[in-house]
Amino acid sequence: QVQLVESGGGLVQPGGSLRLSCAASGGIFSIYAMGWYRQAPGKQRELVAAITSGGSANYLESVKGRFTVSRDNAKNTVYLQMNSLKPEDTAVYYCFADFNYWGQGTQVTVSS
Repeated sequence: QVQLVESGGGLVQPGGSLRLSCAASGGIFSIYAMGWYRQAPGKQRELVAAITSGGSANYLESVKGRFTVSRDNAKNTVYLQMNSLKPEDTAVYYCFADFNYWGQGTQVTVSS
């Protein structure tokens, strides 16, 4: 049974940083693309960042240069380092694997 468990969300001031983690179990995650979506209240879910099994990454235009996605295949874990956070980054962030498995989400709130 595949499970994805996120951690690291919280409240941060504008300009601050957070690091999200997603630990996966129950599958061969080293072969899957993994990454993060987010959904803000009243808005559609959007792909924030994705990383292939080989380490190639793609980002939502609005987070380029601020967010970095990485993975540790030995630990079946994907990370999202978020710097220079803005209020518009406020959302629930969801980890995914293979665009088919999802975590429960973690709240990120950027506010002064």
